[in-house]
Amino acid sequence: MASVFSHAVATLGVSTCFYREQTPRRVWAVGAFCSVIPDFDVIGFHFGVRYADFWGHRGFTHSLLFAAILATVSFFATIRVALPSLGRFSLWLYFFLCAASHGLLDALTDGGLGVAFFSPLDNHRYFLPWRPIQVSPIGAARFFTHRGLAVLQSEFLYIWLPTAILIALLLFARSQYSPGSERRRRTTS
Repeated sequence: MASVFSHAVATLGVSTCFYREQTPRRVWAVGAFCSVIPDFDVIGFHFGVRYADFWGHRGFTHSLLFAAILATVSFFATIRVALPSLGRFSLWLYFFLCAASHGLLDALTDGGLGVAFFSPLDNHRYFLPWRPIQVSPIGAARFFTHRGLAVLQSEFLYIWLPTAILIALLLFARSQYSPGSERRRRTTS
């Protein structure tokens, strides 16, 4: 899996795509929560759930159906505070992309059994063809070692840096094409 830090960082990129100044911060926090909740499946290890099981790590909770369910629950939990700053579909899509980004990032890692994207219809675990991210150790004690540092370096290069570039490009585009930007460009030319 990618680390919890990088799942949250990736959500910043998704959030920037949907950002509206009047949207309450709570909506963005729920999006970050959606990006990390799939890893709660590791609790199953303490109850004898095996990695490759339906409820095992990277199983159903990493699927696109789970992302849709989580997006729907999050949508109804935040709809009153989020509208009208985000439309209904945009709000749901934001939560869905935050949750689905988790499985996508995990499928880019070099370890584990893959991700059950299509569970419960197909419980086969998939990786993406390109797997540049070092898999993060499960558990905080194992993460804060030399291995954890190597994982963070890998994630910085393949998650944090691209996310920062995406955010910079989106912010630049907004500044160039937002209302009043024509006036700003004329005064600076």
